[in-house]
Amino acid sequence: MNHNTPLSPLPLSHLSDVQRRVLSAVQLRAHGVSAARTTAQCRPGGPWQLLLPGVFLLHPGPPTSEERLHGALLYAGRPVIPAQGEPRSAAPRYGEAMVTGLAALALHQFSSAPPLLSLERIDVLVPRTRRLRSTGCARLVRSHELPGPQEITGVPVAPVPRALADAVAELTDAHVVRQLLTEAVRGGHCEPAAVVKELNRARLLNRPHVVDAVDWLLAEGRALAEDRLYDLVREHGLPVPVWNVDLRLPGGPHLGGLDAYWPEQAVAVELDTRAPRHDEDALWSEYARKREHLERLGITVVYITPRKLRDAPEQQATVVRTALMAAADRDPAAYVVVLPR
Repeated sequence: MNHNTPLSPLPLSHLSDVQRRVLSAVQLRAHGVSAARTTAQCRPGGPWQLLLPGVFLLHPGPPTSEERLHGALLYAGRPVIPAQGEPRSAAPRYGEAMVTGLAALALHQFSSAPPLLSLERIDVLVPRTRRLRSTGCARLVRSHELPGPQEITGVPVAPVPRALADAVAELTDAHVVRQLLTEAVRGGHCEPAAVVKELNRARLLNRPHVVDAVDWLLAEGRALAEDRLYDLVREHGLPVPVWNVDLRLPGGPHLGGLDAYWPEQAVAVELDTRAPRHDEDALWSEYARKREHLERLGITVVYITPRKLRDAPEQQATVVRTALMAAADRDPAAYVVVLPR
């Protein structure tokens, strides 16, 4: 038997090419290959080789990056063998295991992530109860709660925010961390708040180089959201507001800064760029107090998140337009001083 020989009794037609080249001991037995036959095939000079404990590469050459990915998932997961007569999915099934960390970012096509072949280890996210050790090219990352995976080229991959957190947990180079986080936002993979939430969950916000990268990320995210707000006003034909202003009562206290303000209609827009950090409750209380104060003065405040600006700009334009039109039916607002911020 060589690596091209069909394995019976179960056919291989439902498997991709890479799955036919990388199989677990359980899968080989399901295809009629005994443990003794597998051992014989893996002898020095034989046509097969042991890639990871219980995972076999059905050719003698070095594994490709795709084969290493599937091998790590087979080792870390619990591949399901369909029962006789049960329909077989064309997609691989690796239990709850999924690729995370730098390997996942490479699959998400991050230019700042190293190529798959250059990675010594592939991080695989598994349930905390999975009783296995990291070995060879597979490094296990255990978690109480797993995210829903995304499938990329037939491989289950952690979403970008979770993959970033798992990658950052192993990185000490501040420049690399900043590059990865910045690309996540600039590349449109996710919003800053989602990244910070995962970094906070992983308890990484006490590392100085991560905190510096997060501050840079939030500034980058705010600048991107401001650009989207400018586009929203221009592309949806809204009246041009005054941008980035502070409001004060005449001779009185500072009322707060706003991203956009329409003085004639007393309508304000503020970008909600809060990130889920330890002080989130205090920050939200500050937002709420500010809004209540302005609304007592007759100023309508519209809060817009960067995600809504990205995913539903037309809907957000309608919200702002409705607030501007409703101004005619409201009592006049208190007089406030508008200053550049």
